[in-house]
Amino acid sequence: MAVFDTPEEAFGVLRPVCVQLTKTQTVENVEHLQTQLRAVSDTALQELQQYILFPLRFTLKTPGPKRERLIQSVVECLTFVLSSTCVKEQELLQELFSELSACLYSPNSPKPAAVSEELKLAVIQGLSTLMHSAYGDILLTFYEPSILPRLGFAVSLLLGLAEQEKSRQIKIAALKCLQVLLFQCDCQDHPRPLDELEQKQLGDLFASFLPGISTALTRVITGDFKQGHSIVISSLKIFYKTVGFIMADEQLRRISKVQAKPAVEHKVAELMVHREADWVKNTGDKLTILIKKIIESVSVHPHWKVRLELVELVEALLLKCSQSLVESAGPLLKALVGLVNDESPEVQAQCNKVLKYFADQKVVVGNRAFADILSESLHSLATSLPRLVNYQDDQGKFCTLSLLLGYLKLLGPKVNFVLNSVAHLQRLSKALIQVLELDVADIKIVEERHWNSDDLSASPKTSAAQPWNQIQRRYFRFFTDERIFLLLRQVCQLLGYYGNLYLLVDHFMELYRESVVYRKQAAMIFNELVTGAAGLEVEDLHEKHIKTSPEELREIVTSILEEYISQENWYLVTCIEAEEMGEELMMKQSGLQAITSGAHTSQITSFPAFSKPSPTICSMNSNIWQICIQLEGIGQFAFALGKDFNLLLMSALYPVLEKAGDQTLLISQVATSTMMDICHACGYDSPRHLINQNSDYLVNGISLNLRHLALHPHTPKVLEVMLQNSDASLLPLVADVVQDVLATLDQFYDKRAASFVSVLHALLAALAQWFPDTGHLGQLQEQSLREEGSHLSRGPATLENSTTAEDIEQFLLNYLKEKDVADGNISDFDNGDEEQSVPPKVDENDTHPDVEPALPVQIQIAMDVMERCIHLLSDKNLKIRLKVLDVLDLCVVVLQSHKNQLLPLAHRAWPSLVHRLTNDDPLAVLRAFKVLRTLGGKCGDFLRSRFCKDVLPKLAGSLVTQAPISARAGPVYSHTLAFKLQLAVLQGLGPLCERLDLGEGDLNKVADACVIYLSAKQPMKLQEAARSVFLHLMKVDPDSTWFLLNELYCPVQFTPPHPSLHRVHLQGTTGQQNPYVANVLHLLRELQ
Repeated sequence: MAVFDTPEEAFGVLRPVCVQLTKTQTVENVEHLQTQLRAVSDTALQELQQYILFPLRFTLKTPGPKRERLIQSVVECLTFVLSSTCVKEQELLQELFSELSACLYSPNSPKPAAVSEELKLAVIQGLSTLMHSAYGDILLTFYEPSILPRLGFAVSLLLGLAEQEKSRQIKIAALKCLQVLLFQCDCQDHPRPLDELEQKQLGDLFASFLPGISTALTRVITGDFKQGHSIVISSLKIFYKTVGFIMADEQLRRISKVQAKPAVEHKVAELMVHREADWVKNTGDKLTILIKKIIESVSVHPHWKVRLELVELVEALLLKCSQSLVESAGPLLKALVGLVNDESPEVQAQCNKVLKYFADQKVVVGNRAFADILSESLHSLATSLPRLVNYQDDQGKFCTLSLLLGYLKLLGPKVNFVLNSVAHLQRLSKALIQVLELDVADIKIVEERHWNSDDLSASPKTSAAQPWNQIQRRYFRFFTDERIFLLLRQVCQLLGYYGNLYLLVDHFMELYRESVVYRKQAAMIFNELVTGAAGLEVEDLHEKHIKTSPEELREIVTSILEEYISQENWYLVTCIEAEEMGEELMMKQSGLQAITSGAHTSQITSFPAFSKPSPTICSMNSNIWQICIQLEGIGQFAFALGKDFNLLLMSALYPVLEKAGDQTLLISQVATSTMMDICHACGYDSPRHLINQNSDYLVNGISLNLRHLALHPHTPKVLEVMLQNSDASLLPLVADVVQDVLATLDQFYDKRAASFVSVLHALLAALAQWFPDTGHLGQLQEQSLREEGSHLSRGPATLENSTTAEDIEQFLLNYLKEKDVADGNISDFDNGDEEQSVPPKVDENDTHPDVEPALPVQIQIAMDVMERCIHLLSDKNLKIRLKVLDVLDLCVVVLQSHKNQLLPLAHRAWPSLVHRLTNDDPLAVLRAFKVLRTLGGKCGDFLRSRFCKDVLPKLAGSLVTQAPISARAGPVYSHTLAFKLQLAVLQGLGPLCERLDLGEGDLNKVADACVIYLSAKQPMKLQEAARSVFLHLMKVDPDSTWFLLNELYCPVQFTPPHPSLHRVHLQGTTGQQNPYVANVLHLLRELQ
């Protein structure tokens, strides 16, 4: 289609169409005109604008009823013309405005006319296009007092459509058109920036519409969430831009007290508003009511963009209307701080941005009215917080605490004005104490024990970025949501950062000492106050705030630390075991019930010597949590002070090590984490490095406390943890302390054996790790004792050619000596001092030829410990016997390279060990058999006759007796102690037989006892263990083993190689019903 660029060409085409439309107003004629208009250039249209508009306007103004479809077509065509041209005459602008508005006029109702949605949408778009087409200053001349009635009608019309229409499209279009009418258009060049006078004139004009606009928009905003978030967002934007424009402090300051008379009709003049002080106050009060309603609804709106727009509303009104809407400041600030911890990161970010801007511009701190409102709001919230905590759900608590946090962020350093008031501080502190109350009813906390002896390096390392945030999960009485606890921590950190730290610590220290009920909460608050005071994880909105100096912080931490590790707060009852309970109660100087860890059972024991009743589960849980919180606090103090915490290590490290060795799992874990925190803060590579660098001070403390064990019963635990987390460099330092421990054990063996045996176990485990046996030294020392076995590896020719008479004589003497040792005919190795037939050569330069070289420190310690174990093997306490057996096992490992020291001790320990193996609790039998296996591996020949005489018959008899039971048992049997004992014996017998080189008769006993476990009726694990026995027997005596297996099941018939030879008949059946088939075939394959 051709484009008509000149007005003349366009006129020639459009004139017939316009004339036709003027004569006959039909939809077809309008559409024909619009089709022709599309072929005309914008320049030509601008020249012919009024000519083209005439038939369209004439159609709208024709009296009488008209079809809606016709009106809609006319409005759409009119909109098309306006979108391509500019309106340059004020009168034309006003008339078109009135004519378009009248399309929706209803003479019988104030509401918009009941017409089709399409027509409504067309009229709204027409009005919006008209206002955009106004050229230059023509638009401003439109907004004069005389236009007030017509403008008011259009505004009410659009508000009615936005509020009452069901179509979302119409609602959004009406709101956008309203934005255009109120100079809030989002277009870049529309309208142009206004000067102060123009702003005042528009403000005076729009003030007449403020009541209607604000109330209608409030109804839209607080309507059903289902209407869509975009409608609420547009309504919020219009609300705060309109209110912010009309109630702007900058405008109101220029309003004269006397109203100038406008040059308009009296009726129009009555509609005008004079924005003087009384009007501002009354309007502000009414707007406060609407703002509260809006905040109440929008702050919980499900869509994050709506809540984000609420932040914009708060920012705009607080910045522009701080004086005129002073009564609304409280609700607005409450809304802002309530969204600080919104679930949406976008809302959070915008909130923090606004708060930061407010702090930089001193919007709140520099405004005394705002600061007073905030202080009062904070006091009111603190007063109601305990009540709210009781009945609100977790979401309500979260909102309330978010509000508290936001108030503190906004107040910043001004919070001290609140804290300096005794009433305010007491309300706030009691609220925090109440809401932080822990739920201590969980029995799992008490019953979870620290069984293993893992060192600190095996614990998970905390994040290097924020290690102080890795705190133990806890359960609270009044809430379950983790976010609430995080908020409470942030509140306390902000109080520590902005508040007077000395005042806060003194106040909460009074509560800490006032009641056991408050102690855990006060300790949590202390920890976070110090963290906040150090500026860790605190978002500082007030950049010029002066932090607490390092010296002051160290003084405060020192005072809190002294309170934490005092006897009445550190040594609390955490278990109900006889030994541990006695220790704790003996240490109590005040009326507190206490905590530590004990052995592995939970028997309730009566203590007639003490008047106090046994502690309850709840009291022990409470004590455990108190210790854990205080331990976490020490870790947080370390991060707060950094390198300065090195000055407090002398007082903090020893108590933390005590708790790292505690048997209560939770305490041990938290103490371990605290050790890691101290390492991070003080610059140590690992807990081992920390302990080694401070070992002299620790060892000195252990040595002093061992002399007063009744006052310091936890001393052995410190040494135990040190040994578990150090290296061989520690041994020279602790050698003397170990002797002190052994001497104290000799003195208190009947009262404190359990704790000392744990230390000895840690000691021997450390020695075994620090000084592993390389095998070379052991071979040299074993050579003289195993000389008689060397002939087995020599060929006959070698023996004949290399032996002399002296060699034979020495061999016989060694053999007789070994035989006596094996038969147990001597009480000790005193015979070792007898003169040998061939005296050794003496070095002429050696001045002390008869003095033996000094033993290594670790060997001497292991000997001393093994001496004690021999006596303690018969202790009446099963737990001690089990631990002693473990220590004995480690002693053998450490002494394996020094046979001259090991064998006499093993000889003395043998009777007690045999008693444990044959006449003790099954648990002790299991542990004793483990020791027997270790002994068999380290001093084999020495044990041969003893084992065969004292142990083997009873072990074999036990296996034979239990075999029918295990064959009939179900799957549950594998969880019983009897099964575990059978399995351990079967797994250990094979290596013992091979290592001890048993004779044929003893091997037969073993085979006869184990053969029944090759049956398919036995549990699979027992079958596997029995097969392992026979695999070892094959190495010792393969022929006998082969014969025994074929006696059970003979897979093939043996044919003589020559007819003259007799056929060999073995007793083993060949049928597939034989229960031994599978295991025998497996073993025979291995044998081949």
